[in-house]
Amino acid sequence: MKAMVLEKYGSPLKLKEVPSPEPGEREILIKVSACGVCRTDLHIVDQELDGANLPLILGHQIVGKVEKLGRGANRFKVGERVGAPWLGNSCHTCEFCTSNRENLCDKPTFTGYTKNGGFAEYACVHEDYLLNIPDHYDDLHAAPLLCAGLIGYRALKLCEAKKSIGFYGFGSSAHLLIQVAINFGLDVYVFTRPGDEKKQKFALSMGAKWAGGSNQMPPILLDGTIIFAPTGDLYVSALKASKKGSKVISAGIHMSDIPSFPYSLLWGERSISSVANLTREDGKEFMEHVLKSPIECIISSFKLEDANEALDAIYKGSVDGSVVLTLQ
Repeated sequence: MKAMVLEKYGSPLKLKEVPSPEPGEREILIKVSACGVCRTDLHIVDQELDGANLPLILGHQIVGKVEKLGRGANRFKVGERVGAPWLGNSCHTCEFCTSNRENLCDKPTFTGYTKNGGFAEYACVHEDYLLNIPDHYDDLHAAPLLCAGLIGYRALKLCEAKKSIGFYGFGSSAHLLIQVAINFGLDVYVFTRPGDEKKQKFALSMGAKWAGGSNQMPPILLDGTIIFAPTGDLYVSALKASKKGSKVISAGIHMSDIPSFPYSLLWGERSISSVANLTREDGKEFMEHVLKSPIECIISSFKLEDANEALDAIYKGSVDGSVVLTLQ
C-alpha cells in the first residue's frame, strides 16, 4: 500500500510502498478514505512527544470502510463505514480501565503514535475503539470529529462553564467546539495570536461573542476557559480572564512550560487542569450530539502525497478550520 512515513524526527514524511497490515485479534482492517491532520502529528514529528517507534505512519482521525475482520472481531461488518480516533486500545485491567477512565490507561495504544495510523491506504484498529459516524457527514468532513471534535467535547465537559467560556486559539478543534458550546447556550469569547485579525474575523463569523488577541482582557470575566494553543504562558492569561470558581482546561497533549505566577491568580477556587485522550463514552455522547445538532466542519483537503504541505499549513496557521488528507 501507499503510505506517508516518518523515518526521522524533524524530517519530512516520505511517500513509500509498504506492506499492508493484517488485522490481529479483535482488530479491523480499514480501507482509509480520509484522515484528519492534527497538531499532535506535528508534536510527534518534532519529537515533542516521546514513545514513538520509527518508522511510523501518522494519522489518528481515520474514516473508511471495514475491509477485513481479525479473529474474534464482530462489532462491525465488512463494508461498514467506521471512524478511528486517537485512543486505539487500552489494557482493560488497570485501575483506570476498570473505573471507566480508559483515557488514563497505564498501557494504552495510540493510533498514529504507538501504532501505525491513517496516513496510508489501510490501517488496523481494535474494534472496541471504533466509532459509528452520522450519515449526514461525508468522509472528509467526518474526519475532524474524531479528535478535534472529541477532545474539544471532553474539554468542554470538564470545564463546566455555565454562561460564558473563553477559547485560547481558534484552529481545528475550536471551530467545531464553538458550535457545540453555542448549542449548549454558552457565550464564547475567542483569543488568537495578537494582531491575527483573520482568525478573529473567522471566530466572529462562527458565532463568537467577542474575539481579540491573547494579550487582551475580555469585556467580562469568564466562567471557564479552554486552551487549545500549546503555549504555557496562556495559563496565566486565562487565569487573569477567569471568574472565581472557574476552571482553565488545556486541551492539548503537549505544551511549553507554564511560567510562575502569583497565587492570587489561582486563589478564589480557580483551578487548572488538562485533558487526556478520550473515553468510549465520550465518543458515543459526542456522535449522538452531532447527530441531533449537526455542526459544520470547515476543511482544507490535501492528497495523501501532499501530507507535508498539510502539516506545514497547520504549523503556519494558514488555513481556517481543519486539515484533512483524502485518499478517494
